[in-house]
Amino acid sequence: MPHFIADCSANIRSILAPDRLVEAIHDTADASGLFEPGDIKVRCHFCDEFTVGGTTDDFVHIIAYLLSGRSATAKLHLAKSIIARLMPLLPTVNTLSIDIRDIEREGYANRHSMGVGN
Repeated sequence: MPHFIADCSANIRSILAPDRLVEAIHDTADASGLFEPGDIKVRCHFCDEFTVGGTTDDFVHIIAYLLSGRSATAKLHLAKSIIARLMPLLPTVNTLSIDIRDIEREGYANRHSMGVGN
C-alpha cells in the first residue's frame, strides 16, 4: 500500500516513456514522507479507445488508493505534488488529474496481515 494506477491515452507512450511516468509518480509519492520505503506500487494502463469531452485528446488520470487515516491536507498536498511533477514531463497533455481514495483498514487484507511473510 499505496497503489497508484495511471490510466492514460495510448499516445502518452510517444510523449513520455512509461518507465519515466512510473518513476515520476513513485518518486514524488516517496518524497511525500507519507509511506514506508518499498511500499509504493505504481502501474499504468494505456487506453486505445476513449473520449475526452468528445475528443481524442491525450490524458493521464491517476487513481491513488491509500489506507485510511491521512489528513485531507496531506492528501491534497500529495495530489498537487504529483500533478506538479508531471506537468513539465507532459506539457501538451491538458487533461492531467489525480483522485485520491481511502481504503478502509477494516476491509483490507494482504499477505502481511495474514501473518505470512513477503
